[in-house]
Amino acid sequence: MPGVTSPPLRAGVSRLDRYVILEHDHPVRHWDLMLEEGGRLRTWRLACVPEAGLVMRAAPCFDHRRAYLDYEGPISGDRGQVVRWDWGVFTWLENQSGRVEGHLQGERCVGRAVLVRESDEAWSFTLRS
Repeated sequence: MPGVTSPPLRAGVSRLDRYVILEHDHPVRHWDLMLEEGGRLRTWRLACVPEAGLVMRAAPCFDHRRAYLDYEGPISGDRGQVVRWDWGVFTWLENQSGRVEGHLQGERCVGRAVLVRESDEAWSFTLRS
């Protein structure tokens, strides 16, 4: 992937997964954080642009196809357009039912991404540089 330099691998880590943050204009403007896990993209809808140190609302969404890692353009069914706002690689640090952490190494976001379940449908997202 042009422009993305992979960080050194930790002991026991054989490869890095990819991530993307898509700016999506439907039904209201938001950002979809998609983390590669096997053959799927675990997805959360972020209320605003990720910014280091800012705690923001995040809502879990359905898993997406890996094709969205490289996709920009219209979404079928008149569901707006998506633009790749950020992309890169990440290393899983924690992957539990109520807490997800990974180190992002992207074009815009670099640091520890932390998602914490606050309730059934409400999560928080923080990017720590």
